[in-house]
Amino acid sequence: MRLALAQLNPMVGDVAGNAAAIAAAYRAGLDAGAHLVAAPELALTGYPPEDLVLKTAFVDAVAGALHELAVATGPVPLVVGFVEALEGSPPAGAEQWRPVASEATTYPPLANAAAVCRDGAVEAIYRKQRLPNYGVFDEARYFRAGGSPVVVKAGGARVGVTICEDLWGDGGPVARSCAAGAQVVLNLNASPYHRGKRAERERWSATHATGCGTWVAYLNCAGGQDEVVFDGDSFVMDPHGTVTARGPQFATGLFVADVPVGDTAPGPPPPTGDPRLEPVAEVYAALVLGTRDYVRKNGFSRALVGVSGGIDSALVATVAADALGAETVTGVAMPSPYSSPGSLVDAKALAANLGIAWLELPIEPAMRAFATILADVFAGTEPGLAEENIQSRSRGTLLMALSNKRGDIVLATGNKSEYAVGYSTLYGDMAGGFAVIKDVPKTLVFELCRWRNRDAEVIPQAILDKPPSAELRPGQRDTDSLPPYEVLDPILEAYVERDRSVVEIVAAGLDAAVVRDVARLVDRAEYKRRQAAPGVKVTPRAFGRDRRLPITQAWSG
Repeated sequence: MRLALAQLNPMVGDVAGNAAAIAAAYRAGLDAGAHLVAAPELALTGYPPEDLVLKTAFVDAVAGALHELAVATGPVPLVVGFVEALEGSPPAGAEQWRPVASEATTYPPLANAAAVCRDGAVEAIYRKQRLPNYGVFDEARYFRAGGSPVVVKAGGARVGVTICEDLWGDGGPVARSCAAGAQVVLNLNASPYHRGKRAERERWSATHATGCGTWVAYLNCAGGQDEVVFDGDSFVMDPHGTVTARGPQFATGLFVADVPVGDTAPGPPPPTGDPRLEPVAEVYAALVLGTRDYVRKNGFSRALVGVSGGIDSALVATVAADALGAETVTGVAMPSPYSSPGSLVDAKALAANLGIAWLELPIEPAMRAFATILADVFAGTEPGLAEENIQSRSRGTLLMALSNKRGDIVLATGNKSEYAVGYSTLYGDMAGGFAVIKDVPKTLVFELCRWRNRDAEVIPQAILDKPPSAELRPGQRDTDSLPPYEVLDPILEAYVERDRSVVEIVAAGLDAAVVRDVARLVDRAEYKRRQAAPGVKVTPRAFGRDRRLPITQAWSG
């Protein structure tokens, strides 16, 4: 049989636009000779729709769009993810049920579902059985779980329908689908990217493929939605656990693959697809796609980046130029008396290499004005953090003024290491609408810059060579306040991403005093992170909805 898997980039809430894209994919699948066409998980709503599904009008619009899609189908089935309004009691065999209600409102029960549309009608509906409720997922807040398999005929083959989390874990929905006779298990996904995610997906797919003796067709979205990026990277796997065909990474498109089952003559051996990106290249592609979609889906056409001559702003400016086009990006240099001459030279060279617009707005007049206003209040004190943060906040104010005047979005330049330990200034360098590298540790920032320079020097080598510094006082270095990033980042990975305790981290051979200091800094900075702009998730556990801790709390790591 021939499968046409549509790697789509749904826009959350754009039901009509999403339906049009699905209809176009169905027609393209027919033109390609497909026996079944599939669209991803919740393709009609976009993922995650969050509390939009609590709006009756929204769910009704989804139902109407699904009806129109079904009416347009012929004998080739279309499988499409949607939100279904349920009636009556939970489905038989449902694994869990979470009511969604308040004293004022009782919401209708819903399912994360997939409709099989054929010959002008909805032929069958599959309801997701495993509802993830961890990390960025909140599905138990909204949906009832299904309990029954759905297996349909297509191209003479028996195809079982599953959705995303149904694949993760032994047995369960996939095993039930195979027991019901599925020769191919279709798995619809809205699976966010993070480093190493493909290995996890393929491991679970191989577990089911070999355990059940079935083919697995894994279909994913491709696009950015707030913090998450869907990387596409769909694949077809044979019953031996071998991937036989792959869809593109970080790109939309119709992925067509032949599977030698059913009563149709198999075509030629399917191509395996393009080679996969190397790990650092994957992260860079995620940053570009996440930035492009966040900016454009939120109605912006131009971006501002405060360029300091440091490596973080250099990476953000480069990603922005690659994502949006150099002609839409402006680099804004805001030197102070403490900025080294080399930093301004490096920032100008970066802007020239990228071909982005350049603005230079020295902040010394603003510093003098604040010093005059605060002279009496600050009298008798030594210059310190307050004066340093005035510099950062002056820059943030200038960037936001430009944003207001021009309608450009400001891209914040802080990295994950800085956000973790609070080495960032509220309303200063944290100002902006999107924090491109918020989930990128400092050591990975260097790797990404070196990777981007692999063919030609875009980011000046001087930027990579200089010791990291905020340049808020004479001779300042990041290591004045923090351990070297080669020491800091492994501690942060253990404490933030893997939830290791101080005792466990120290037992791994790290200095006890340093670990305790880092844990204290991380815990104290929670109030800052709660006010930060969203940024692209590229690690297994990002700040934001992926990691939720109370601001006010007394537990020490």
